[in-house]
Amino acid sequence: MALPLLTYPPKSQNQRVEGYTVQGDEQPTIYSAEALLEYSEMTELINAAYTQIFFYCFEADKEPFLESQLRNNQITVRDFIRGLMLSDTFLRNYYAKNSNYRFVEQCIQRALGRDPYNEREKIAWSIKIGTKGVEGFIDELLDSDEYMENFGYDIVPYYRRRVLPGREIGERPFDIKSPRYNEYYRGILGFPQILWQEEVRRFKPQEQKASAGNPSLYLDMARSVNPRPAQTPRVNTSSINIGSAVPFRKLGVPVAPEPSK
Repeated sequence: MALPLLTYPPKSQNQRVEGYTVQGDEQPTIYSAEALLEYSEMTELINAAYTQIFFYCFEADKEPFLESQLRNNQITVRDFIRGLMLSDTFLRNYYAKNSNYRFVEQCIQRALGRDPYNEREKIAWSIKIGTKGVEGFIDELLDSDEYMENFGYDIVPYYRRRVLPGREIGERPFDIKSPRYNEYYRGILGFPQILWQEEVRRFKPQEQKASAGNPSLYLDMARSVNPRPAQTPRVNTSSINIGSAVPFRKLGVPVAPEPSK
């Protein structure tokens, strides 16, 4: 018997606030397959889906069979998103390297375009993974009312309401503040590397380096000099023999002057 989804109180986040903003660079680009007529437009939509789900678009990780079905109108954008979230690339990089709670957080961010409300929401969806498996969890997530109301069948999910009017800095993207691996696997893989961070911190641009003749180089030059003090011998005054130390000059016998002729 499948357990129903537990209830969790939704928290007030940016995506739940009505906004009156002018479309610009900070606003997300919405890709919809409702009126795509050109091949290049469909390519942009597919690349946007890869970026949203995988955070990258490597040629080796693409799904050509799903792309072909989407281009030929055999599946919808929502089916294409489902195929990407059940692909070997996504499951290997996110499901196999994290706990169920962490995997739920990653899926909510990518599929619903927002952060999880609280820990209770993570627990509710992780129960779905335990009872119905990963495939059943993805199906219910994409069949949810929130997904259908915001994206439907033809819109690629995107970050919803990242910027609020009156705020200097909006919300950071999920891929920047949420690493792919949790702390356990980051410790196994050895990332981040401390030595690499120290090298970056010591880096100094070429224009900021002091040139020859710069007074700031004098301190380094002075530190490089290693003067050695002269070693003065220690002399005991009680053992000084003045007679032997002062040279003795013998006095010669006076010679009489010769008589004058």
